Amino acid sequence: MTAQHGSDAILQRMMSLHPKIIDLTLDRVWRLLAALDHPERKLPPVIHAAGTNGKGSTLAMIRAGYEGAGKRVHAYTSPHLARFHERIRLAGELIPEAELSQVLDECWDANGGESITYFEITTCAAFLAFSRTQADVTLMETGLGGRLDATNVFERPALTVITPISLDHQQFLGETLAEIAGEKAGILKRGVPCVVGPQPEAAMEVIEARADRLGAPLLAHGQHWHVWEERGRLVFQDETGLLDLPLPNLLGAHQIENAGAALAALRHLGLGADACDAAVTEAQWPARMQRLRSGPLLEAAPGVELWLDGGHNPAAGIALARHLGTLPKRPTHLICGMLNTKDISGYLRPMAGAVSRLTAVSIPGEANTLPADETARIAASVGMQAGTAGSVAEALEGIAAKDPHARVLICGSLYLAGAVLRENG
Repeated sequence: MTAQHGSDAILQRMMSLHPKIIDLTLDRVWRLLAALDHPERKLPPVIHAAGTNGKGSTLAMIRAGYEGAGKRVHAYTSPHLARFHERIRLAGELIPEAELSQVLDECWDANGGESITYFEITTCAAFLAFSRTQADVTLMETGLGGRLDATNVFERPALTVITPISLDHQQFLGETLAEIAGEKAGILKRGVPCVVGPQPEAAMEVIEARADRLGAPLLAHGQHWHVWEERGRLVFQDETGLLDLPLPNLLGAHQIENAGAALAALRHLGLGADACDAAVTEAQWPARMQRLRSGPLLEAAPGVELWLDGGHNPAAGIALARHLGTLPKRPTHLICGMLNTKDISGYLRPMAGAVSRLTAVSIPGEANTLPADETARIAASVGMQAGTAGSVAEALEGIAAKDPHARVLICGSLYLAGAVLRENG
């Protein structure tokens, strides 16, 4: 048995505690936190982020900023791509196996076999780990929504952040932008400032109304801060003044706006020029328009330019189409696998004009995968040439055989991205 298997076995066991229906509530989390003697009250200052798109990238830039200023950062993000440990960063490092197994075991025992979701119990484990290691700041990403999310247990975070809101997870969060914004704005706290990224008007109205009720000062894009690209540089402006920085090392036009939110947060919290520079130049966030340059997949298709992205909703489709439009011209193929809970046509439609062909795959080992032939059918309905393959490797080999210098984007799901990163070593 390898060291990693200890936590794997406990995580597997935790799946069995799941309530029969997902009912978003904080009752189970409060019960377990009380049994653990409230580790969430013993953390360094918390920055809590919600939003539909960009919260992971924005937190990655905030983390890079703090670390660039020599600070120690705890970070909790989800889902993981290759292994669970990625969700919990203790003072900058992925949680060690022994420590992960220890806090998971403690949470299992403290929970006493009661009904609780996997996300809820593992979130409590993260709080426990964070409470025992010294750091300067804690970055928390919501899992789903905000108001009733397992991470929403902080009375007074240092700052909240709401990144762009769009339609996703409607089965849990509501059918309209206003309803979804109401759930995301549930992380706002009385008197605690909130950095707000660019929002549709319907979402912004909801956020402003809630902030008003709670006396939570907003630092909103387009009002209190502005960010844009100019002559191959990133320019940021807020009440403190102007910053002229390199473009973000995370690729895509949407990362300019995510960088703006990160910079607004860092500046508000009193971090200086070194932190702002590091935020845009040092951030790492896999499977967000990530270029794969080595590994078994590329060995089988050496001439191909290979990219990986885990975005999966219509806003992500628009962002990808915009980014593909900025790259040097070459035939572009998609290898796409998606979950059956997503708006597939809404995601694919924006990219129809930017790609030569889509090869659909099913996501390996994922019960909720959309079958490959169904993905291909929907792709064809939005105007793409489409076919299917039995795996990502098979799809890539087929593309390389016909078009050895193609650009290939593997996309559609973070679960697919995780499988690709594991397969590609």
